[in-house]
Amino acid sequence: MAETTQFELVSPERLVISRAVEMVVVPGTEGYFGVLPRHAPLISTLDAGVIDIYEGGSVVERIFVAGGFAEVTEDRCTVLAENAVPLAEIDPAATEKEIADTRDILKDASEAGERERLEARITTLEAMVRAKQAA
Repeated sequence: MAETTQFELVSPERLVISRAVEMVVVPGTEGYFGVLPRHAPLISTLDAGVIDIYEGGSVVERIFVAGGFAEVTEDRCTVLAENAVPLAEIDPAATEKEIADTRDILKDASEAGERERLEARITTLEAMVRAKQAA
Protein backbone atom coordinates (compact mmCIF):
# COMPACT_ATOMS: atom_id res chain seq x y z
CA MET A 1 0.00 0.00 0.00
CA ALA A 2 1.28 3.47 -0.89
CA GLU A 3 2.21 5.94 1.78
CA THR A 4 -0.46 8.61 2.32
CA THR A 5 -0.99 12.05 3.78
CA GLN A 6 -4.19 13.36 5.34
CA PHE A 7 -5.99 15.92 3.15
CA GLU A 8 -8.73 18.20 4.42
CA LEU A 9 -10.60 20.81 2.39
CA VAL A 10 -12.81 23.18 4.33
CA SER A 11 -15.12 25.86 2.92
CA PRO A 12 -17.10 28.40 4.97
CA GLU A 13 -20.18 26.18 4.61
CA ARG A 14 -18.76 22.75 5.44
CA LEU A 15 -15.97 20.21 5.55
CA VAL A 16 -15.75 19.30 1.86
CA ILE A 17 -13.34 16.39 2.11
CA SER A 18 -11.22 14.66 4.73
CA ARG A 19 -9.29 11.55 3.75
CA ALA A 20 -5.90 9.95 3.29
CA VAL A 21 -4.47 10.53 -0.21
CA GLU A 22 -1.26 9.68 -2.03
CA MET A 23 -0.77 13.23 -3.29
CA VAL A 24 -2.67 16.48 -3.67
CA VAL A 25 -1.81 19.34 -6.04
CA VAL A 26 -2.89 22.79 -4.84
CA PRO A 27 -3.11 26.14 -6.71
CA GLY A 28 -0.89 28.42 -4.62
CA THR A 29 -0.56 32.08 -5.55
CA GLU A 30 3.09 31.44 -6.46
CA GLY A 31 2.08 28.46 -8.62
CA TYR A 32 0.73 24.96 -8.22
CA PHE A 33 2.48 22.75 -5.67
CA GLY A 34 2.25 19.05 -4.94
CA VAL A 35 2.00 17.64 -1.43
CA LEU A 36 3.28 14.14 -0.71
CA PRO A 37 3.75 12.36 2.62
CA ARG A 38 6.57 13.87 4.72
CA HIS A 39 6.35 17.21 2.87
CA ALA A 40 8.24 20.13 4.38
CA PRO A 41 5.96 22.41 6.41
CA LEU A 42 4.62 25.48 4.62
CA ILE A 43 1.73 27.92 4.51
CA SER A 44 0.53 29.37 1.21
CA THR A 45 -2.24 31.62 0.01
CA LEU A 46 -4.38 30.16 -2.76
CA ASP A 47 -5.20 31.35 -6.24
CA ALA A 48 -8.33 30.36 -8.13
CA GLY A 49 -7.70 26.96 -9.65
CA VAL A 50 -8.24 23.23 -9.36
CA ILE A 51 -7.07 20.91 -6.61
CA ASP A 52 -6.15 17.48 -8.00
CA ILE A 53 -6.41 14.55 -5.60
CA TYR A 54 -4.31 11.48 -6.45
CA GLU A 55 -4.86 7.90 -5.39
CA GLY A 56 -3.50 4.78 -7.08
CA GLY A 57 -1.14 6.93 -9.14
CA SER A 58 -3.86 8.94 -10.91
CA VAL A 59 -6.25 11.84 -10.34
CA VAL A 60 -9.43 10.58 -8.67
CA GLU A 61 -11.08 13.91 -7.86
CA ARG A 62 -10.81 17.53 -9.00
CA ILE A 63 -12.18 20.44 -6.98
CA PHE A 64 -12.26 24.10 -8.00
CA VAL A 65 -11.22 26.51 -5.26
CA ALA A 66 -11.08 30.28 -5.19
CA GLY A 67 -9.02 32.03 -2.57
CA GLY A 68 -7.98 30.88 0.86
CA PHE A 69 -4.98 29.28 2.51
CA ALA A 70 -3.17 25.95 2.58
CA GLU A 71 -1.20 24.65 5.53
CA VAL A 72 1.11 21.70 4.96
CA THR A 73 2.82 19.61 7.63
CA GLU A 74 4.70 16.31 7.37
CA ASP A 75 1.49 14.29 7.64
CA ARG A 76 -1.31 16.65 6.61
CA CYS A 77 -2.47 19.21 4.04
CA THR A 78 -5.32 21.45 5.16
CA VAL A 79 -6.94 23.84 2.69
CA LEU A 80 -9.25 26.58 3.92
CA ALA A 81 -10.98 27.80 0.76
CA GLU A 82 -13.32 30.76 0.34
CA ASN A 83 -15.15 28.79 -2.36
CA ALA A 84 -14.94 25.06 -3.20
CA VAL A 85 -16.92 23.26 -5.92
CA PRO A 86 -16.25 19.81 -7.37
CA LEU A 87 -15.25 20.36 -11.00
CA ALA A 88 -17.83 17.82 -12.17
CA GLU A 89 -20.62 19.98 -10.67
CA ILE A 90 -19.73 23.14 -12.61
CA ASP A 91 -22.23 23.85 -15.39
CA PRO A 92 -20.55 26.28 -17.83
CA ALA A 93 -23.86 27.53 -19.28
CA ALA A 94 -25.35 28.25 -15.85
CA THR A 95 -22.10 29.88 -14.74
CA GLU A 96 -22.01 32.09 -17.86
CA LYS A 97 -25.61 33.15 -17.10
CA GLU A 98 -24.63 33.99 -13.53
CA ILE A 99 -21.73 36.08 -14.87
CA ALA A 100 -24.12 38.01 -17.14
CA ASP A 101 -26.64 38.50 -14.32
CA THR A 102 -23.91 39.70 -11.95
CA ARG A 103 -22.64 42.16 -14.57
CA ASP A 104 -26.18 43.54 -14.90
CA ILE A 105 -26.35 44.07 -11.14
CA LEU A 106 -22.87 45.65 -11.20
CA LYS A 107 -24.06 48.28 -13.70
CA ASP A 108 -26.55 49.60 -11.13
CA ALA A 109 -24.34 49.28 -8.05
CA SER A 110 -23.15 52.61 -6.70
CA GLU A 111 -21.54 51.66 -3.37
CA ALA A 112 -17.82 50.95 -3.67
CA GLY A 113 -17.94 47.91 -1.37
CA GLU A 114 -20.79 46.36 -3.30
CA ARG A 115 -19.06 46.98 -6.64
CA GLU A 116 -15.89 45.37 -5.30
CA ARG A 117 -17.82 42.30 -4.07
CA LEU A 118 -19.59 41.91 -7.43
CA GLU A 119 -16.34 42.29 -9.40
CA ALA A 120 -14.69 39.64 -7.21
CA ARG A 121 -17.66 37.31 -7.81
CA ILE A 122 -17.35 37.79 -11.59
CA THR A 123 -13.61 37.03 -11.42
CA THR A 124 -14.31 33.81 -9.49
CA LEU A 125 -17.06 32.72 -11.89
CA GLU A 126 -14.83 33.37 -14.90
CA ALA A 127 -12.09 31.26 -13.29
CA MET A 128 -14.63 28.46 -12.76
CA VAL A 129 -15.56 28.49 -16.46
CA ARG A 130 -11.88 28.45 -17.51
CA ALA A 131 -11.17 25.55 -15.13
CA LYS A 132 -14.08 23.52 -16.48
CA GLN A 133 -13.08 24.21 -20.11
CA ALA A 134 -9.49 23.15 -19.40
CA ALA A 135 -10.63 19.86 -17.85
